[in-house]
Amino acid sequence: MKRILCFGDSLTWGYDPDRRIRFDEEIRWTQVLQKHLGEGYTVIEEGQNGRTIATEDPAEGEKNGIKYIGPCMESQAPFDLLILMLGSNDCKRKFSYSAMDIAGEMQIMLEKVQSYNRFRCKDAFKILLISPPYISEAIRDSWLGDSFGYENAVKVSKELAGWYKTLADMYDCEYLDAAQYVHASDADGVHLDAENQKKLGDVIAQRVSQWI
Repeated sequence: MKRILCFGDSLTWGYDPDRRIRFDEEIRWTQVLQKHLGEGYTVIEEGQNGRTIATEDPAEGEKNGIKYIGPCMESQAPFDLLILMLGSNDCKRKFSYSAMDIAGEMQIMLEKVQSYNRFRCKDAFKILLISPPYISEAIRDSWLGDSFGYENAVKVSKELAGWYKTLADMYDCEYLDAAQYVHASDADGVHLDAENQKKLGDVIAQRVSQWI
């Protein structure tokens, strides 16, 4: 049985931008991935709304991903693939980060993950780093617009892919630019609708089946 650990934010949790609740299992990209791969695989969902890569967010609670990634890997071990898709929440206005800052956070996370993989797991699992879908222009009129800082969040999110690709090459990770396949819903400018959840699951499944 192959095990795949999906570590992310609300995009991985399966946030429905229209109803503002969680999508049913058959819609979430993680479960679309599970359906494609079949009985020989177990897909583990570890998405959390508001999760950042490595930043404390007192206004929203315990959202710091780098503090949880270690315990999460230990509790879910063994696994064959770790899928990381984070960075959207780090684009929020209150953090004032550039794309390079966010990539710096991700670099620290990858170092922590690779250290665990090498020294605790004997390089047993692969890593898929996904740069998240762009925050869209719809953020201007979205209820999330003020939190994300409107147009600046769009700009920063579009710059992440190049940085993430560089990190994937540096740390010997597989890489996927989600924005090449899916786009955020006009309902809020951040999250994926049902159609794009399915598309992302389809694309990831196609890639994963070639690796493990």
